[in-house]
Amino acid sequence: MMTEVFSPVMWQRAERDSVFGEGGFDALVVVGHQFELPDFPELKQLVSHAIGIDSGIARQPTLLLAPGLAGGRLVLAPTGALDDDYLDVRQFAEAAQAGMARALAAGAKHPLLLVERSDDSRYSEALSAALLGAGQQLYQPFDVKRQPMTIGVLGLENVARANALEIGRTLARDLCGGDPEQMAPPAFADYCAEHFAGSAVSVEVISDRAIIERDYPLLSGVARASYGVARHEPRVVRLVYRSSGAIHKSWLLAGKGVTFDTGGADLKIGGAMAGMSRDKGGAAAVAGLMAALAQLQPKGVEVIAELGLVRNSIGREAIVPDEIITGHSGKRVRIGNTDAEGRLVLADVLSHLRELAPAMANQPTLMSLATLTGHVVRSYGPYSAVVENSVARARGDGGQLQAISEQLAEPFELSRLRREDFAQVAARTPSEDLLSSNNGASVNISRGHQFPMAFLIGAAGLDQHQLGSDLPLPYLHLDIAGSAVEKRDPLYGMPTAVPVATLLALLLDY
Repeated sequence: MMTEVFSPVMWQRAERDSVFGEGGFDALVVVGHQFELPDFPELKQLVSHAIGIDSGIARQPTLLLAPGLAGGRLVLAPTGALDDDYLDVRQFAEAAQAGMARALAAGAKHPLLLVERSDDSRYSEALSAALLGAGQQLYQPFDVKRQPMTIGVLGLENVARANALEIGRTLARDLCGGDPEQMAPPAFADYCAEHFAGSAVSVEVISDRAIIERDYPLLSGVARASYGVARHEPRVVRLVYRSSGAIHKSWLLAGKGVTFDTGGADLKIGGAMAGMSRDKGGAAAVAGLMAALAQLQPKGVEVIAELGLVRNSIGREAIVPDEIITGHSGKRVRIGNTDAEGRLVLADVLSHLRELAPAMANQPTLMSLATLTGHVVRSYGPYSAVVENSVARARGDGGQLQAISEQLAEPFELSRLRREDFAQVAARTPSEDLLSSNNGASVNISRGHQFPMAFLIGAAGLDQHQLGSDLPLPYLHLDIAGSAVEKRDPLYGMPTAVPVATLLALLLDY
C-alpha cells in the first residue's frame, strides 16, 4: 500500500481585505446566527437585504452571487438559534461543515472562512469548533487522489497549532477509516512508522511473534487465529514524545486497534460484522494526538503511547469462552466472550505502560482509548464516555476533560465506576483471578460500558496503584464507540478523529 500522509487542509490567517477580494480566495463562507458582522458593515447590508427577500437564508446554507467579495461567492452558514439552554458549540461546527460543503459544491477550491463571535461563554471557542467542522468536511480519504487545500481564516491567532491539530486529525481519520486490508495490523503499523520517521516522535514496531506471545499474552490470544496470514498478524506500536528541559506533565496512553472484529468464536451475526474495520478508532486517535505533538513539539510534556493492533479472526486457532489466559500483569483471565476482545488488548498494553510509571518525571496520567462497547452507544448515543479510577476522580480529572470537550465540540459524558462493576468481573472459580465479561453482548448488560474499566484495572495491575498505595496512578478510560464516526454509522460514516482536539487541549492546559 502506498502511504501518503499529509493534511489535505492547511489553515492560513487572513486579513480584513481578503473579504473584498485580496488574497485570491474564491468564496467567502460566513458562519453565524444573526449575521450582525459589526466589523463589516458592507457585508452586513448585503446579508440583511438578502434575508429580507428570503427568510430561509437564516435557516439553511445559502450561496449568494456577491460581486466584490472573495470569488464573487458568498455562502451564509447559519448556526440557528443560540439562546436555548441546552445548545452547545457544536452549532458552529455543524454550520461550518454545512457551509463548507456548499462552497465546495459551487466549485470553490480556496475558500475564506469568517466566524461570527458570540458573547455567550458556551461559544467562547466558536472559531476552534468551526475549524473542526470545516476540516471534517474538507477531509479526503487517503485512498483517493487528495488535493491539498489552503483555507483562509479571519481572526485565526495560532495558525501553527491549528495546522498541527488538522495533521493529527487527518492521520487519525486515515487510520480509522482504512478497510480491513488497507489498515490490517502490519499496514497500520507501517503507516505510523512512515509518518513519524525523522520526527520528534520516536516509533518502535513490535512484530516478532515470540515476543508478542511472551509479553502480550492476552493480546496475542485475540490475534491467535490471525497467525499464519502474514498481512493480518498483530503488531504493537510504541510512540514516544519527550520534550527537552524540565517535564511538567507525563501521560501514558493505550489505544485499542482491532482492525477487524469478527467476534471470534462468539461470531457476530445478523449483519453486525459489517463496519467492524472501524474498531481501531482508539488507536487511531492516539496516533493522531502524537502526530500533532510531532508538529508542535511543545515544552514540558512527555507522552508514551502503545497501540495494540490485532485482527480478531475466526478459525481453528481462535480462543474460546472458558479459556484461561495469564496476562502480562500475571492475572489469570477467564474468557467470558471472545467478542469482548478489546479489553484483552488494552489490559496487556496498560500493564506495560504501568511499569513505566516509576521512571516518569511526574506522576503520570494513564488513559485508554477504545471503541469498546455497544452499551456506551445505547447509554449516551453520539457522545463519548470517560470513566475515572479513584485517583483520577479525587483529582477531578474526568470533570476537567469533560469541560474542555464541551468547549471544543467533542462532548463527553462522565460515568462513575462502582463496586458492582468489580463484582461483574470477579473470579467465579479458584482457577482464575478475573472474568473478562459475561456471555452476553455489552449493549444488553447492565453497566456494560462501566464494568470493562473494572476489568482493565485488575487485569493491568492498576489495582496496586489506588489512593492509599505508594504510587497512586490516575487512570481514565475513554469509550468513543458512539463518536468515532459520523452519525454513529460504522459502515459509511466518515471517521471524526474524536477526541484528538480535546486531548491536545487537555495536555497543553488548553
